Amino acid sequence: MQIEYVLQVVLGLVVARLAAQVALSALNRREVLRHADNPPPAVAAMVDAETHRRSTAYTLAKNSFGLVSLFFEAGVLVLILVSGVLPWLFAHIGAWAPAAKWDDALFIIAALTLASLPGLPFDWWETFRLEARFGFNQSTPGLWLVDKVKGTLLGFAIGFPLLWGLLALVAVAGAKWWVWGFALLFGFQLLMVVLYPRLILPLFNKLTPLPEGALRERLFRLSERTGFRASTIEVMDGSKRSGHANAFFTGFGRFRRIVLLDTLINQLTEEETEAVLAHEVGHYRRGHIPKMLATSAALQFAGFWAVALLAGSGWFNPGFGFPAGELAPAFLLFALTSGLVTFWFGPLGNRVSRKHEFEADAFAREAMGGPDSLIAALRKLASKSLSNLTPHPLFSAVYYSHPALVERERVLRGEGGVKKAWE
Repeated sequence: MQIEYVLQVVLGLVVARLAAQVALSALNRREVLRHADNPPPAVAAMVDAETHRRSTAYTLAKNSFGLVSLFFEAGVLVLILVSGVLPWLFAHIGAWAPAAKWDDALFIIAALTLASLPGLPFDWWETFRLEARFGFNQSTPGLWLVDKVKGTLLGFAIGFPLLWGLLALVAVAGAKWWVWGFALLFGFQLLMVVLYPRLILPLFNKLTPLPEGALRERLFRLSERTGFRASTIEVMDGSKRSGHANAFFTGFGRFRRIVLLDTLINQLTEEETEAVLAHEVGHYRRGHIPKMLATSAALQFAGFWAVALLAGSGWFNPGFGFPAGELAPAFLLFALTSGLVTFWFGPLGNRVSRKHEFEADAFAREAMGGPDSLIAALRKLASKSLSNLTPHPLFSAVYYSHPALVERERVLRGEGGVKKAWE
C-alpha cells in the first residue's frame, strides 16, 4: 500500500463504521417508537404500562445521547490521526531519552490518556444528567472525579512497566518478539484474574462477606450441589454509584469468589438471587470461561502478529507521520484504529455470547428445578433497569451480548425463540 493512501483508507473505515452505527441507531429508534404506545402482548405480560413508558423514554434518551457521542468520538479520532499531534508528541518524549525504551512506553500511555480527555464531558453528562434523570445515578461529582484520578494513576502504575517490559523484550527476542510479547501479556492477564478482586477492585468498591443467614446458606447449598466451590461470597457496594444490579464470580480454583452487588440483593427475593447465581455458575460448569480465555488468547496472538507486520512495513507508520519500523507508534495506532475493523465482527462475537447465555440459563433452570425463579428475576432486573424489551433485531445482533428478554424467556420455557420474538 502506498503511504499517501493509508490515511484515506483509515478515514474511509471511520466513515463506514459511523454510517453503519447511525443506521443501526435509526432502526432501533424506529422500532422502539413503533411499540411505544402499544406494547406487544409478550412485553405487556412482563412489565406494567408505566414501566414500559419509562423504559421507552430511557431507551430513546440513550439513543439520542449515543448518536451525538458517535459523531463526537469519530471526529476526535480523525483529528488525532490527521492533526500531527501524535508524531509531535512522539518526537518530544523521545528526545528525553533517545536510547531508552521507557520513553516509548511513556509515549503510548500519554497519548492514550490525552485521547481519552475529550470524552470526559460526555461521561459526566451521561452520569449526572442521563442516568440521574431516570433515577439510576447514585454517584457524586467528588466520587466521579476520584474514580477518574484513581483509574488514571492505576493505568499508569500497571501499564507503564508492562509496556516498558514489552518494548524492551524486542531487543533480546529478535524477529519473533511478538510471540514472546503475547506470552507476556496473556500471562499478565491470567495473573490479573486472581489479583484484580484482591488488589484492584477494593480500591473502588467496598467488599464485605455476605452475612450469616438464610441467603448465605441457600447460596452455599447451591454452590455445593452444582460442584462450584467458592472460597467466599462477598457483597459489593455498587449502590454508591448506580442503581443497576449484577452478580459475578472471579478467580480460579481456591481463589474463586462470588460477588453480589447490594442492589441485586435489594431488588430480588432470596430464591431469585439464587437463580441468578445459578446462571453465573452455569457459565463455569458449561466451560464458557476457558473458551473465552482461549478466544481472547487467539485474538491477542493475532493482534501481536498484526502489530509486528504493520511496524515492519514501509507504509503503516509513515502514513501517519511516524518513522518506519518504530514499534511504539505501531502499537498506539493499532490500539486507536483496530476497532474500525473489529466492529464488523461484533455480531459473530455476540452470537457466541448469546449462545453461552442460553446454555447458562438452561443450567440454572435445571439447578432450580424449573424456569420460574430465573424468569421472575430477569423480569425484575429488566424492569428495574428499564431495559429495552423491543430492540430491532439487527441492532441487537450488533450490540447485544445477551438475548432480548422475550426471546430468552421463551427459550427458558422451552418454546423456542425467533428473531422478533415479540411479534
